[in-house]
Order: sequence, then C-alpha cells, then structure tokens
Amino acid sequence: MTPPSSRRFGHVIDNVDLSAIGPDFVARFPGLLAAHGVVVFTGQTIDDEAFVAFLSRLGPMIFTPGETPLAGQPMLNAVSNVARATPPRSVFHTDSSYLAQPPAFTALRAVVVPEVGGATLFSDQFAAADALPLACRAALAGRSVRHRVTGLSGQDQECRQPLLRRHPVSGQTALFLTTPARCDDLDGQSASSSQRLIGLLYRRSIRPRGLFTHHWRAGDVVIWDDRCTMHRADHAGTIGDRILHRGMVGGEMPFPGA
Repeated sequence: MTPPSSRRFGHVIDNVDLSAIGPDFVARFPGLLAAHGVVVFTGQTIDDEAFVAFLSRLGPMIFTPGETPLAGQPMLNAVSNVARATPPRSVFHTDSSYLAQPPAFTALRAVVVPEVGGATLFSDQFAAADALPLACRAALAGRSVRHRVTGLSGQDQECRQPLLRRHPVSGQTALFLTTPARCDDLDGQSASSSQRLIGLLYRRSIRPRGLFTHHWRAGDVVIWDDRCTMHRADHAGTIGDRILHRGMVGGEMPFPGA
C-alpha cells in the first residue's frame, strides 16, 4: 500500500474576520484548502452579502439547478431542517459532481444552530486513494465513472468523471466519488460489477477513522474543497432549528490522477 497522507485533515482558524482579509490571504487560501480539505472560520459576524463577497474572491460562484435561491442573494440557498415532518436525509456525497466542471469549493454560513446535534461530517478522499492497495490503484488509474442526477428541468443530467482525480493545486490524487445512488457505470465493468466496486470504494472512503466532524456554533463559516472531500449532515438526534446558508465556487474540468 502507498503510505497514507501525513496532512492534518480539517483545520480551524480563529480570530480572522472574513470581511477584512487581504489579497495575500485570499491567494494562499486555495493551498490551505488543498492541504487540509476543510477549513472552519469561527466567530464570524458577516451577513450574506459579505459571505458572497468572500466567496467571489475565490472564483466565480455557481448555483445548483433545482435549489431555491435566497431572496436578494441569487447565488445562495438555505440548508434547513425547519418545518419538516421528518429529519432531512443526508448521505456522503460530492456537490454537483454530475457537472462537467463541478464546484471547487462549497461553503456554509451558520444562521441558526440547533441546541443539540446537526453536525457535518467530511471524508478525506486523498487518504481514501492513498489507502488503496497498489495493484488496485493501478487497475483503477485512467478509469471513469458516470455521475448523474435526475429530476432537474425535466431531464437527467450526467457526466463521466475520472475515478482517480488529480488535484490542480497540490498534485495529489483523490478518490473522486459521490453517493452510489448517483454514481455508476465504471468503464470496463458490467453494471453489477460497477455497482459492487463503487460501493466498496465508497464504504472505504467513509470509515470513521478518516472523517472530520464539525459541530456547529454561532458565527461559524465552513468551507471545503469538493475535489478531495465528500460530506454529509448528521441529523440523528438533532434538537432545535438548523439553518445554514450555502454558496459554491466553480471549478475546473477534473484531471485524471494515478
């Protein structure tokens, strides 16, 4: 097996005001995200306008088709458990991976945090690739998987993506997956073999020892690199309202890794 990454997955930054950061910090930030996968900024007082202004400094923002934009903020949407008869369902996934140029970064701003629960979990997809046996990794190099979604604008949307993806900043290789319900057709495999192998790789990606868990507090802003993470919300046992505002920064066409 290849040696696992020595990076610290997940990084917390205190005492930084996102509304007042300088150009040097902005220029360094993609490298920081590549190094840690997830960055948490605590104690923020920014509103949606300042949140959008910060994300726009990282690149052009994109919006997920089918989501409902916030009033006055067309590039943001709300992630909420309010007024639901049952808790939201969340599984580990990669945002909008069915796009030819999926997002580079996704960010959430805490608006209302629950009294108990409601954490967000992240998987380290660099570590998932590094943990593959050498023979398996070699066999997967150059292979692609179909990422797809249904029900948007009355038609399916899909795109083939490299299963092993090279990060454009760090050069590391990530295992690029989303939930198996939206990820199939591994080239060179039958439908049943594709689903079996994708399911195995997905389960290896989300082992508890490879996860970073963020417990939300008022003033938190969390941003992650979609090119080397998956994420999910943990709604089990949540008490109280959970309202987060979400924005995404567009990315490049994925590069195959090895």
